[in-house]
Amino acid sequence: MELEILTPERKLFSGEVYGVQLPGINGSLEILNRHAPLVAALGTGRIKILKDKTGAGASYNINGGFAEVLNNKVAVLVEGASEI
Repeated sequence: MELEILTPERKLFSGEVYGVQLPGINGSLEILNRHAPLVAALGTGRIKILKDKTGAGASYNINGGFAEVLNNKVAVLVEGASEI
């Protein structure tokens, strides 16, 4: 699955991942390979990039945004982010 995390200033992450955990406004979301198409609003919280099944990967604190899942690609647009 391909993941891109973008802010208005720069691209934070782009690459192949096992999955991603996102802070939805109504609860947490986990997107894995071949997820159904989805558009979701994101709240303040943590994005965790899952590089493999062990859960290893990077994390970012975000201040809200949106996520789109389509054709095994996840695009995350966030207002502001800082790496943990």
